[in-house]
Amino acid sequence: MNTKKYYITTPLYYVNDKPHIGHAYTTLAADVLARHLRSRDIPVHFQTGTDEHGSNIEKIAREKGIEPKAWCDGISADFRGLWKTLNIKYDHFIRTTDPAHEAGVQAVFEKLIKSGDVYLGSYDGLYCRSCEAFYDESELKEKNCPVHGKPVEHVSEETYFFKLSKYEKALLEHYEKHPGFLSPRYRAQELINFVKSGLKDISISRTKVAWGVQVKSNPKHTVYVWFDALLNYATGAGYNPDGAGPDFDTLWPADVHLVGKEIFRFHGVIWPAMLMALGVELPRKVYAHGWWTINGDKMSKSRGNFIKAEDVVQEYGVDALRYFIFREVPFGQDGDFSMEAFKRRYNADLANDLGNLFSRLMNMAAKYLEHRMPEKPEGSEIFSELSSWTPGIQRSIEELQFGDALERIWQAVSRLNRLVDERKPWELAKKDPAALKPFLNEMVWCLRLIAGWIDPFMPDTASKMQLQLGVGKTQTAGAEPQKVPPLFPRKQEEKDKPKDIRTN
Repeated sequence: MNTKKYYITTPLYYVNDKPHIGHAYTTLAADVLARHLRSRDIPVHFQTGTDEHGSNIEKIAREKGIEPKAWCDGISADFRGLWKTLNIKYDHFIRTTDPAHEAGVQAVFEKLIKSGDVYLGSYDGLYCRSCEAFYDESELKEKNCPVHGKPVEHVSEETYFFKLSKYEKALLEHYEKHPGFLSPRYRAQELINFVKSGLKDISISRTKVAWGVQVKSNPKHTVYVWFDALLNYATGAGYNPDGAGPDFDTLWPADVHLVGKEIFRFHGVIWPAMLMALGVELPRKVYAHGWWTINGDKMSKSRGNFIKAEDVVQEYGVDALRYFIFREVPFGQDGDFSMEAFKRRYNADLANDLGNLFSRLMNMAAKYLEHRMPEKPEGSEIFSELSSWTPGIQRSIEELQFGDALERIWQAVSRLNRLVDERKPWELAKKDPAALKPFLNEMVWCLRLIAGWIDPFMPDTASKMQLQLGVGKTQTAGAEPQKVPPLFPRKQEEKDKPKDIRTN
C-alpha cells in the first residue's frame, strides 16, 4: 500500500524576467514547511517551477532575436539558481514546456471538449497583455489593469470557452463544506462574494499567440497561458486523462498550495472548477499571502523596484534573509521591505540575541565542561518548560503562522539571555563552581532545542549550532563540540547604506 505524501505546491513563476525577493517569498515559505515536516519524518513532495508560454514571452524573445524556448531555458535556469542560493530543497521543478506537461494539457483539453465543458465561440473584450488575462470593465481601476495599472486593449477573436458558470453552485458548496480550503479566512470572503455575484464562462485559447500548447483537434488555437499553467500541479504529480503516472495516487491531492494574493482568484475559483470538470479531487488548502512592497508599491521588475536577493545573501548570508522575511511581517499580510529594517533585525535579533548568547555559552562550556557536552539534565525547570513549547511551535509552522513560531523561539532566546545575565556564570566559576556545571548543562540542552526549532527557517545556522553542540553524532555525554565561526558577525554602521534596490 502506497503512503500518501504531503504535497506542497507553489505557483509557476513567469519567465518574463529574472527572479527577485518577491518571487522567492512563496517558495521559501514552502521550503520552511517542507523542512519542518521532513524533520518529523513526514514524507513530503515539494513542487515548484516556471510558466513559459504566452504572448509576452513570444514578444520578449522576438525583441532579443532568439527563439522563445531559448529565452525560457535561460530564465528558468535563473530561478533554479536563485533557489539554490536560498537553500531551497524542492523535489520537483516543472516547466510548462516539459513534454509530459504539454501532453497532459492537450489530453485535458480534448477530454473537456468531449464532455462539453469546453466549447468553441468568439470573444470580444478587454485584455491585459502583462497579466495575459481578460477583465470585465467593472474590474478595471481607472480603466487600467487592476494588477499592473497599465491600459488594457480591446481583443476580438475566435476562442474556446470553459464553462466556469456551470460550477458556481458546486464551488460555493465546497467552500462551505471545507472552510479551510480558501485561506487565510480574511482573504476568503472576497472570493466567495465573487462567486456569489455570478460566474461567466472564460476564454481559454488564443489564435493570435503561436508560443503555447496547441489544441490537438484544432491546431490554429493555442491553450490560454493561465489554463495551461493551472494544470501543472496535477500534471507534475503524474496526472493525464489518458493514464495517470505511477506516483499520482501517492501525491494527489495537493495538501497546501501557496500563492500570492494577486492570483488567488485563479487558484481559488478557476483551478478548482477545472478539477471538478475533470473529476479530480480538489486540493485541501489554497493559501494566499501578501506582497513585499517597496515604498508601498509591489516589488516588481516591470515597476522597476526590486531587491536582488543574491546581493543581500552575499553581504548578510542566506539565513539572515530567510529569517527576516518571516519574522518582520506575519505571513499572509503585506510588508514593506527596507534594508534599514533588515539591518536592525540582523544586528538586534541575530547578532546580539542569538549569536551573542550562543558564543558566550559555548565559550563557557568549552572552558568549564572540559570540552564535553553534558547529559540531558534531570529536573531542570527551564529545559522542561522550553521543551513544552515544541508542540505549539510545530503547530504554528504547520498552520503557516511562521511569524508566531519565530516570535515564540525568540522568547526562548530572550529567556536564556536573561538567565545568563541573572546567574552570571563567570562569577559562579569563582564563587560556586558546583552550581556552574548544572547551569551550563541546562543552557547547552536549551540551545539544542533552539537549534532544532530554527532549522526549517535557518538550516545553515542550525547545522553550525548542532555541530558545536555535538548533535547528530551523539546526543549523550562525551560529545566534543566543534569550533565554528560566529553565527552572525555584527555589521558596522558604515555598511548601513541600502544597496541593490533598483528604481527607475
